[in-house]
Amino acid sequence: MSSEKLPVELSKGVNGLEEIILREARGSSAEVYLYGGHVTSWKNEHGEELLFVSSKFSNHGPLQSHGFARNRFWSIGPDPPAFPKKFIHYEFRLRVALGLGGDLMLTSRIRNMNTDGKPFTFAFAYHTYFSVSDISATKCLENATRNLFWCSVDWIYLSAPTKIAILDHEKKNYFIYQILVIFAYIKMQKNIPESSLKCLSHFNSRSLVWNPWDKKAKALADFGDDEYKHMLCIEAATIEKPITLTPGEEWKGSQELCAVPPSYCGGLLDARKVLQCAEKMHY
Repeated sequence: MSSEKLPVELSKGVNGLEEIILREARGSSAEVYLYGGHVTSWKNEHGEELLFVSSKFSNHGPLQSHGFARNRFWSIGPDPPAFPKKFIHYEFRLRVALGLGGDLMLTSRIRNMNTDGKPFTFAFAYHTYFSVSDISATKCLENATRNLFWCSVDWIYLSAPTKIAILDHEKKNYFIYQILVIFAYIKMQKNIPESSLKCLSHFNSRSLVWNPWDKKAKALADFGDDEYKHMLCIEAATIEKPITLTPGEEWKGSQELCAVPPSYCGGLLDARKVLQCAEKMHY
């Protein structure tokens, strides 16, 4: 009997909640909970965890402030569970893929299927929490410009770069790249193949960098007092201006995360060389 693990497996996770485990041939993996569509784990081929999840993660907590989709059960396939009545005229889809080399790719689609002519307005964000060894020795890099963290941060970049890197000096194993892909509006038309759909407009995402630090961490009910030391949140979001879809329009957003080996210059991790390496390896 073969002991080889399946590339896609439905399993039970925290509190018996259903989760999907994705595995890549070289050893990378990802775990996605049907509760909220949460991606709770992303590991490289060495089994190192790249995402942060609080030890207080469960199917309880006041998550409504971040949208109804985060505390509802999702399903696989064409028969989703019932949404609140005010959302029955809209379609929400999430695609999670683990690419060759272990890249983690998320694609979200939201469609306005109203027949009464009413528009649908919403905001959107990928809340990505990265695992770091020590936040005080972690750097966030934008085109090799370094930001070192020493206090609570809540930054918003209105003109987000294509690539944002996180440098973990203690691990010195990997640069973690967040690729913020263009969001787009698509006009849906009947009896037209999806490959032929016309993209009406594009716009770049905004980025938010967040860490609560010690005082704010203690005030959060669903966050450990000292867990701020081992996480950094970088969000790709539409936060400056809400998105409005007219009936028949669809919105699509995607994000890709990848990890590349570090480069050294004079014995130190060299951000510029890693940025160049990522450009050649992936894009």
